[in-house]
Amino acid sequence: MLKLPPLNALKSFEAAARTGSYVAAAAELNVSPAAVSQQVRNLESFFRRKLFTRLNNRVVLTDAGLAIQAGITPALEDIATLTRRVLAASGRSKLVVSVIPSLAECWFMPAFARFAEESSLRIDLRIENDPVDFAGSEIDLRIFYASSAYPGLQTVPLFRDEVLPLCSPAFGKGLSMATLGDDHLIHTSWGQDFASHPSWDEWCGRYQPERRVDASKGHKVGSSQLALDFARRGLGVALGQRALAQELMDQGDLVALDTGSLPLGHDYCAAWPRAKARKPGLVPLTEYLRSAGPHR
Repeated sequence: MLKLPPLNALKSFEAAARTGSYVAAAAELNVSPAAVSQQVRNLESFFRRKLFTRLNNRVVLTDAGLAIQAGITPALEDIATLTRRVLAASGRSKLVVSVIPSLAECWFMPAFARFAEESSLRIDLRIENDPVDFAGSEIDLRIFYASSAYPGLQTVPLFRDEVLPLCSPAFGKGLSMATLGDDHLIHTSWGQDFASHPSWDEWCGRYQPERRVDASKGHKVGSSQLALDFARRGLGVALGQRALAQELMDQGDLVALDTGSLPLGHDYCAAWPRAKARKPGLVPLTEYLRSAGPHR
């Protein structure tokens, strides 16, 4: 059995040591100065050491008091931190969902809105890049592009997206990919983490093998979402992701200038710690997201 000093005595000692005053410690603990003094005496009896000496209106730690403070203060801070975490976890009924930025607004939010029509699930939505700290951030479910991996977690594929030529209805009127000039192509710079995403060179290599694309012409943007926004505003034709564009296509804001498509190099996936598999809402939401991939 652990032999421990009384907690109230430790709290009074820590407050007095930190503030240098029984009066200040009493005000912080909402007790009387006499109560603080009594608790300190109890701790001195327990350790059989004098812990404070009086100096005018203040109390000063003895050598024994300094040694005890050095060990007790971090221990009490650890207990306080643990208490906050446990109380927060016990009071949190929301599912913490972390989503890669490229999917958050254009795909996850519309899909979750449809799911929420038939569910009372509430979520805490985090928008963040890989890698994420599951334990430190208390993440329950992560939606990510599977060029990265989370070993040891339960991982399931959601869907494999594809890209196809997209533009605004007004821009595409009377045009085809055969008549479209290179200056009207919108190029997406995916960044080093997304080297597997198809380019206009690859699209033409499959569907217009005789064509050589001049990448110096046309617009170049830094994200798939920006490419779709450029296309929606009539600035050209983007090789856009169907999952991100689906709602705009359903609304008639974007149309496919050609039906030819190319798959992305990896699946979008969901991952969660195995210990959280029974978290309310996790499995139903994941199963719904698997069914909510882009419509072909």
